[in-house]
Amino acid sequence: MTDTANAIATPTATATIRVLLAEDQTLVRSGIRALLESSPDVRVVGEAADGRQAVELAAALAPDIVLMDVAMPALNGIEAARQIRGQFPAVQVVMLSMHKDRQYIFESLKAGAAGYVPKDVAFTELLSAIHAVREGKTYLSPPLADVVMDDYVRRARGRDEPSELAPLSAREREVLQLIGEGNSSAEIGKKLHISVRTVDTHRQNLMDKLNIHSIAGLTRFAIRHGLCSL
Repeated sequence: MTDTANAIATPTATATIRVLLAEDQTLVRSGIRALLESSPDVRVVGEAADGRQAVELAAALAPDIVLMDVAMPALNGIEAARQIRGQFPAVQVVMLSMHKDRQYIFESLKAGAAGYVPKDVAFTELLSAIHAVREGKTYLSPPLADVVMDDYVRRARGRDEPSELAPLSAREREVLQLIGEGNSSAEIGKKLHISVRTVDTHRQNLMDKLNIHSIAGLTRFAIRHGLCSL
């Protein structure tokens, strides 16, 4: 295991909720881990510094809950949540994010996340979210509930605006994020274990579907839609 993706041994006797912590900033991750481990019924079983590591560790460690930052390199938290929920439906995901706007909340819930908590909440609320999700409930930080209700009303009235990401496959979203992060076709192929020709095909499909005809345009689109933060 590396420093950024390490399983943590020696559980406490009273720990019952097994949490995988996915956060790319080392200091933030260490602080959240320390707070979580101060709770007697929470055990942090592993850490991941990017979304791809989070998916790998979810497979290896089978945690009860993945506490997932939305803005993650290599594979953003929403796409990582989608993969984890698709492959391991028993694993629940709570999104932890600095973003409070409708797009991130909606896309996270659509990806299968059972909770969404802003990073500026008190630690007691984060614990409440973890416990609620462990009990099979959905948890939204109270200020975000109005955003979700507004979205529900809009959809019920037929006023919902379709997401510009909707036409893209999961693989195309992965490629789009990696393009946005400045990777070459060869680098993307290596990270996704596909050929350069396949990467180029995905890139062309992205351009056709989004009506964008330059790498710079794809990069701006990826940043604007929260797939990457560069």
